[in-house]
Formats: sequence, structure tokens, C-alpha cells
Amino acid sequence: MRELIVLGTASQAPTRDRNHNGYFLRWDGEGILFDPGEGTQRQMLHAGLAATDITRICISHFHGDHCLGLPGVVQRRSLDRVPHPVPAHFPASGAEYFARLRYASSFYETAQLDEAPVAADGVVASGDFGTLVARRLDHAVEAYGYQLVEPDGRRMLPDRLAAAGIAGPEIGVLQREGELRGVRLAEVSEPRPGQRFAFVMDTRECEAAYALAQRADILVIEATFLAAEAELAAEYGHLTAEQAGRIAATAGVRTLVLTHFSQRYPDVSVFAAEAARQFTGAIVAATDLARIPLPPRR
Repeated sequence: MRELIVLGTASQAPTRDRNHNGYFLRWDGEGILFDPGEGTQRQMLHAGLAATDITRICISHFHGDHCLGLPGVVQRRSLDRVPHPVPAHFPASGAEYFARLRYASSFYETAQLDEAPVAADGVVASGDFGTLVARRLDHAVEAYGYQLVEPDGRRMLPDRLAAAGIAGPEIGVLQREGELRGVRLAEVSEPRPGQRFAFVMDTRECEAAYALAQRADILVIEATFLAAEAELAAEYGHLTAEQAGRIAATAGVRTLVLTHFSQRYPDVSVFAAEAARQFTGAIVAATDLARIPLPPRR
């Protein structure tokens, strides 16, 4: 299963309807928690998520609405005695903040958390899940966006395999070797593009935001303001919904998820309407506890 579970959609100040930021990406066997703001642990309970579901944590920057939920998440992992280690990625310049959040109060630590600070653009992790890339954004403090890329593969075609007399373990041999008994892999399969997920939080419009969004099946992106407040957005290092839509359109995004809304806007549907002036694909103005599946493969 691959889906995004939205835990919170507020920017600096939460509202009655919006928790601070929090986003959980279920990606096959991985569970990646992005930007756990205040209240994330409780939102996870509402979403049916357990501490054991988390396999990786990614923090974009150390403004409170993106990290103040970390202490509760860290301590809950030890309370539940989660057996597997969890890497945590965050801007290296905020290592002191991370240390304070990790040990914000006294608790009996039993779960392993592996600190993996990000100091520059590039690959921060790779494995069966694909490749996780970080890029520096343009915000008031050091901030990174993240991109998860699954490598391209091939989809096996059962009718062609049957016609070639290849079945069972032989299929694996063909996939590894590229040829079996004169039958080439390309003859019994077709290209399967890998899926992509992008996470772009607090930033001005910049090259890194476009790069992270490139060909994303889902782009989760902040849209703190509407275009009428474009000057205010630029001053504080944020995007408007119109800018988010332009990034998605230029980058070839499939599903655009807008979030991180300022408390001044009670109705988030206006963000989707504004982004639609630039982007004609699927748009979701995120709401707390929404579940958004990745679209089918291209």
C-alpha cells in the first residue's frame, strides 16, 4: 500500500480544525513521518497509526510547527518498546535543537533513534524502497525538502511468459540475468516507471522546489498564503497557492496536495481554486486525517 496520511495542515498557529503539521507516508513496508508538529502523537491515534509504523523521520526545518511533536513521538517509541531502529533526517545546522527535542524531558529510552543530519543537497538514504534525496529550500532558517524516488523497473507480461514456456522460479532467473533459453527480458515484459513522492515545506519559490517536484506522483507542498498576500509570503519565506500550482505544472506533477494554511483563511477550498489557475491536474486542499492514495502507475 502506498498512501499519504495527513496528520495536520496548520501553519504557525493551529486552529480548531487544523492541527500543527504532520504527514505520514506509507510506502510498502516503509512508514515515513514528515515534520511532526505539536499534537502529532494524538493525531496518529486518530489515524490508526502506531509508533511501530514509523520506520523513518524527516524534518524539514526547526520552526516549532514542524518539530514540536518530536518529543512525544520519540518517547512513545520507547514506551511501546519499538524493536527496529529509526533514522531521523534533519538540517545539520539544527543539531542542537534536535538534541533538545529528543531529550525534552526525562524518560526511559529503549528504542533506537539514529541521527542522520543533512548538511548538503544529495542522497540521504537508499534501499529497497528507492532513493531519498534532500535539497536546500529558501526559507528564513535552513530548510530542506525531500524527494522519494523508486527506480524504474519492468512489468512482467503473463501471456508472453506463458507463450515462451517460462514460469515459476525461472521468471526470477530471467529478471536477474536478462535472458533465458534465448528469450530476452524485453520480449516478455514492458517498462514500469518508478513512482515519486515530493515534500516541499516552508520556502520561497526557488529552483530546489521545482527539482524536488519533478515528475512527482504526489507533491505535498506548502501554500501558506493566497496570491493577494504574495509580498507577505515572500517576506516570510513562504509560497502562495498560485506559486504552488505553477511549480506542479512546470514539474509534471500528477497529484498536488496543498497544505500549511495560515489561520487567516477559514475555507481551504480557495487554495485549490487558486492553484487550478496554474495546474490542471488533480488538486487536494488537505484536511486533517485525510488519506490520499498514490495514483496508479503512469
